[in-house]
Amino acid sequence: MSLTYSPISTDWPRQVKTPGNRDWERSAAKWLRELVPSRYGGYPLLIREPVLLARHAQIQLQQEIRVVRTALHSARAELPSMGMPESVIEHTIKLYAAELTQLNHIARGVRVVAQALVDANSGRTGR
Repeated sequence: MSLTYSPISTDWPRQVKTPGNRDWERSAAKWLRELVPSRYGGYPLLIREPVLLARHAQIQLQQEIRVVRTALHSARAELPSMGMPESVIEHTIKLYAAELTQLNHIARGVRVVAQALVDANSGRTGR
């Protein structure tokens, strides 16, 4: 299944120029670098190959989503034994739920940007 991308797509990140615009791939790479741990910025291969950077960002986000889901689902069971009052537990659950929503939104953006990068790369290499 091919994902679509357009300037009006709610999944397309505002920070990334749309395909066809000058330097859109550079804006995509810049945005993707912000999503991965900063130490990955030191790997020239990931900087030269935005498709690889997008792949890594997807994997990174999958792990972050897994961590937040675990924290969300275990909060009620684990936080009381850590001495957390009910009000803190409720706020923590809301925080995790909001973070999960945000991470899922970012992950959708990474997917459409990754697909656009793959499509652009395929066009250049004639595959």
